[in-house]
Amino acid sequence: MKAMLLNNICNLKENRTPLELADIPKPVPGAEEILVKVSACGVCHTELDEIEGRMPPSHFPVVLGHQVVGIVEKSGKNASRFDMGERVGIAWIYSACEKCEFCQRGYENLCPDFRATGRDADGGYAEYMTVPENFAYRIPQAFSDSEAAPLLCAGTVGYRSLSLTGIKNGQNLGLTGFGASAHLVLKMVRHKYPDVRVFVFARSDPERAFAKELGAVWAGDTEAEPPEKLDSVIDTTPVWKPVVEALKNLKPGGRLVINAIRKEEADKEYLMNLDYPEHLWMEKEIKSVANMERRDADEFLKLAAEIPIKPVVQEFALEEANKALVELKERKIRGAKVLRI
Repeated sequence: MKAMLLNNICNLKENRTPLELADIPKPVPGAEEILVKVSACGVCHTELDEIEGRMPPSHFPVVLGHQVVGIVEKSGKNASRFDMGERVGIAWIYSACEKCEFCQRGYENLCPDFRATGRDADGGYAEYMTVPENFAYRIPQAFSDSEAAPLLCAGTVGYRSLSLTGIKNGQNLGLTGFGASAHLVLKMVRHKYPDVRVFVFARSDPERAFAKELGAVWAGDTEAEPPEKLDSVIDTTPVWKPVVEALKNLKPGGRLVINAIRKEEADKEYLMNLDYPEHLWMEKEIKSVANMERRDADEFLKLAAEIPIKPVVQEFALEEANKALVELKERKIRGAKVLRI
């Protein structure tokens, strides 16, 4: 089968083709796994972290990709959840032990044996992949394959982030960074909390214009001061500057939710600007988002179908994965990038 392989860590500024198109053996499902013929796979900033070594894969070569939609082609001998030909999705959580204290409480995102799709197990930048059947999800008919793919990470983690803000109708929510995840959060807010006012912080004019198109009451640059203080802010960026700026804009008792699996080192010195009275005093909170739970995906897919959320997508062929990644690195973003397999 065809797959785009990452063979080693590299700098995307120096190597604009980090993935190699290769022919590799078609995987065979284990006893409790399913074999999925991939039809679409979203492209995520996390893949940049893997490629550039901020969050290196556990083995090489590896097939990246953790926003996967496809058709069940075969089931292992003990796998019975899905019918042949059924459409399924696969997200960042590839597996967990299902036995530890965190898994028993429904927090498998914190499991010490958490395995990530496209990092610890081969993902969806390929024609086929396998996954434990308990970590696959039925895709509502409301979505095409390309529309469903970004929902499995950008949407699902955005859903978790929104839940962690504790936002209520009548309050002010900030979104700093306006890529795949944030634009889906804004769509969720408009449906679930129609009286929440959304303020967007983004670096580029096109991103700010896009936010207003989707219903933001205000949009400004990362350092801009909004016309009102904010009850909660979700940070979806890979850098530190928006964290400090967001804390400055919170009301007393406000909460910042950081929706990022890693932060880059490039602007870490910006943390030197952190001033306790201005940024942290008055019981302000910071909460990180760690991975995702299975229930996040299940609940969000149902909500997305109900609204419905139709993500804005740009499609690329599998062989164009490097192009999509470079554009993401260079912030050429409008919605979500998706590989069509």
